[in-house]
Amino acid sequence: MSTAGVATCTQSPEGKKTPPDGTNSMSRVNVADPMSVGYDEFGFLNENAEEIGLELGAPATVERRVTTVGTRQRLSAIVWGEGAPELVFLHGGGQNAHTWDTVALLLDRPLVAFDLPGHGHSDRRPDRDYGPWNNAEAVAESMAQLAPRPRGVVGMSLGGATLIRLAATRPDLVAKAVIIDVTPQVNDPGRERTAAERGATTLISGPPTYGTFDEMVEAAIATSPNRPPSAVRRGVRHNAMPLPDGRWTWRYDLFRSAGDPPAEKRGDFTGLWEDVSNITVPVMLVVGGDSVFVTDEDVAEFRRRQPTAQIAIVNGAGHAVQSDRPRELAALIEDFVGLA
Repeated sequence: MSTAGVATCTQSPEGKKTPPDGTNSMSRVNVADPMSVGYDEFGFLNENAEEIGLELGAPATVERRVTTVGTRQRLSAIVWGEGAPELVFLHGGGQNAHTWDTVALLLDRPLVAFDLPGHGHSDRRPDRDYGPWNNAEAVAESMAQLAPRPRGVVGMSLGGATLIRLAATRPDLVAKAVIIDVTPQVNDPGRERTAAERGATTLISGPPTYGTFDEMVEAAIATSPNRPPSAVRRGVRHNAMPLPDGRWTWRYDLFRSAGDPPAEKRGDFTGLWEDVSNITVPVMLVVGGDSVFVTDEDVAEFRRRQPTAQIAIVNGAGHAVQSDRPRELAALIEDFVGLA
């Protein structure tokens, strides 16, 4: 995906042009699509705040930045606040950095939320391998530019699996790790889950395009019956883009195509159990109380490999704890990382 655009600070574009691609390793951009006239990705923050009864004072200081990693792969991130970032956030598969907007507003601290490779406004990989091993390498390189010394890193689902790898191999970048609703056993093919149990993750196996934006919203609302429709609609807008023919598609590159490796091979994260054992920094595993993605057996294995790990169960939350219970999650992060 292209990430060229105009510079943006706080919640409004300023209209400055970015340097030509490749002139530096980091730039500030607004990556709204040319066809998405009127879409301001930071224009929904008041809506986020209203849903949780949070009164905003001054407009949030937030901007999008792009770093170049690997062989000219661009990784996009949303940077909140001023000063050195205290936290880094990694979203789940089929999501993007905006999934953390409400949590970021609650924390009100300098932080960085990444779009993982192949998601949001980050570039897609030619090999379409978006597993935690490649993700961790890209995130580490970008963190060295944007957030080299955070007090904690938070990752959910695919982002949590990425964090397991990152914490095990780059403890210099991860002072503390908050892993949300995932273990290396998450894609165990022996575990059958109904569509209702899988929730919004079912969209990844659904159609890649829709005739209208409203059709996308209807599909997403059907998978998230416990969330306000306004929140789902906002999330879809952040995660969708129009096509030249008027149809709409998702902002992630996870749909199967010819030549892809078998699903069971592509989604096998069990090799990360050794990384769990090798993590030397403090770890907290957060589990959604209503989620089916982490079992009691998974928690027991995680404890066996990380005896000092904190385990937090968030009642009333499904897989996406940040969406279902943002206040509870923000409080857990503040307490564990030592921000309170």
